[in-house]
Parts: sequence; C-alpha cells; structure tokens
Amino acid sequence: MPSTTEWKVPAAFQPRPEDYRYDLDRALTSVIGLHSIIPPDAFSAETLGTERAGNGVLIDDGLVLTIGYLITEAAAVWLHLGDGRAVEGHALGFDFESGFGLVQALGRLDIKPLPIGSSAATQVGDNVVLGGAGGRTRSVASQIAAKQEFAGYWEYLLDEAIFTYPSHPNWGGTGLINNAGELIGIGSLQLERERSGRAEHVNMIVPIDLLKPVLSDLRKFGRVDRPARPWLGMYTTEIDNRLVVVGVASKGPAARAELKTGDVILAVDGDKVTSQTGFYRKLWSLGAAGVDVPLTIYHEGVTFDVTLTSIDRMKLLKAPRLH
Repeated sequence: MPSTTEWKVPAAFQPRPEDYRYDLDRALTSVIGLHSIIPPDAFSAETLGTERAGNGVLIDDGLVLTIGYLITEAAAVWLHLGDGRAVEGHALGFDFESGFGLVQALGRLDIKPLPIGSSAATQVGDNVVLGGAGGRTRSVASQIAAKQEFAGYWEYLLDEAIFTYPSHPNWGGTGLINNAGELIGIGSLQLERERSGRAEHVNMIVPIDLLKPVLSDLRKFGRVDRPARPWLGMYTTEIDNRLVVVGVASKGPAARAELKTGDVILAVDGDKVTSQTGFYRKLWSLGAAGVDVPLTIYHEGVTFDVTLTSIDRMKLLKAPRLH
C-alpha cells in the first residue's frame, strides 16, 4: 500500500480538547483513513481516477460511512486505523441522491462508533469539528458558515447542505462533529466563496439526516430500494441566467444524442429553465429512469428540440467485488 503523506493541519486551526464538552480525542478515533482501488475500465475512472483516498467514520460495528465518490466501482477498499493497522473493507453501497457511501470492514476495527446526531438541530455559527483520519493534527476546528441549497454540475441537488469555515484540506469523507460529540455530516467538497472582497475556501457537507431514511436499504441492497431518478449524463453550469452544457459523460444519453459542450438548455418538456435547480427538479418530475426527456437546445444560433431517453446511471457502473 502507498504510504500516507505526512501532513498536519496548521496548529492554529486544530481543535483543542479544552474547547469541547465531550472527549475530543476519543471521538476522533472513530474517523479512519480510506483508500480505494478502481479498475481502469470503470465508468467513473475517467472522471474520478483509479486510486482514491480520503476518510470515513465508523457509525456501527464494522460499518463505515464515507462519501460515495471514494468507493464508486471500487475493486478493493482498505481502512487505515490510527494504530497503523490496515483492514480490508467491502464497498457495501452508495446513494446517488445524497452522496453517501457505506463500507463494511472485513476485519476487527476495535474502535468505538461515533454516535449519530441531528443535522437539522444545528445552526449557522455553531462551533463544530471536521474530523480527519489521524486525530487532532488532521482535524479542523470550524464553524457552520451556512445551511442552504446546493446544486452540483453532475445532476446532483441537496435542498439544504451544510457549509463550514475554515475548510479542511483533505475533506473527502471527513466527519462533521457537533458540540455533543455526535456525527452530523460527511465532507464532500471544497468550494470557494467571496467574503469582504477576498476569496476563501469552505467545505460542503452532506447532512446526516439524509442517511436515516436510506441506511437500511443501503445495508441490505447496496442502493436505495425505489425507482432511480432519470439521468442524462451531462454536466452543466449557469452562465448569465442560461444553463450551459460544460461536459458530456461517455455512454450516457446526452452523448448518444450528440449534445456538445457549449449547448444551452432552454427548456425541459416545454418549460423554460435558467438554473441547475430548476432543470433538475423539472427533469426528476417527469418520472423514473427510462422516461423520455424532451429538451429544447440552443447551439450556435440554432434552436432545436431533441428527446433523450434517460437511464439509471447505476447500470453503467461495475458491481463491487464480493468477498
């Protein structure tokens, strides 16, 4: 296994035990390192790579919660513990809608799970810890900077994501811990925002309350047991109140329809769209994966209609290796 690069969060940003009412060091032992190997021919390899590393949080006996992109199509998963041990894991499942991923440890971890709290109970300004594998020196004393809607370019939408500042430099799969020592979210992204005329980095956190309705299904089936949302395989961004295609996933419906970077999506099923959130909500309202999606597209001075047959994106992915 490749050795973990030695790094530390700057001392000024590390959490101090005396600032918290719970046992900070014990809580942080529940956050462990995660390393995945993905086959080169996997669908997600072209965008996410064949080696992925980040963090995960033990939430039950042998059950590790992480962010799904770290383990999508993983052929092998290793869990790295604070005492230097590496334990093999199995990518149990992931949920495209929330972004959560689950790993089942295949050996004894001998650490205590982190209790799950309520993300809805948190407020902007709350002091929190963003825990990374390796204890206090790999963790950040942070605050909740915002709770608001988040739309991702990859057909992803959270009604209320959590944003924290200062940000964690190795954010993927980090555990957001509240002032009671409970897990209230999992780190997903680092984003830039402008504040007082300067740019600063924040982390986007997936709220833990989204796990509760899907956890049982993920454990049993590896995915949520309901019809999948329709997926088109296009990456979009908002430019001057227009929704512009900035990329197309190979093998997806948009690629088959020969949509291209620079195309502007004007309408879905006759309804005008100008934002990612409006586009996603209209798309998902048409029905489950497999539904036909009529689009009105503008390309280099020409406006035209095209109908894409949506798919369940899970069908493009390699199944995780079973043990």
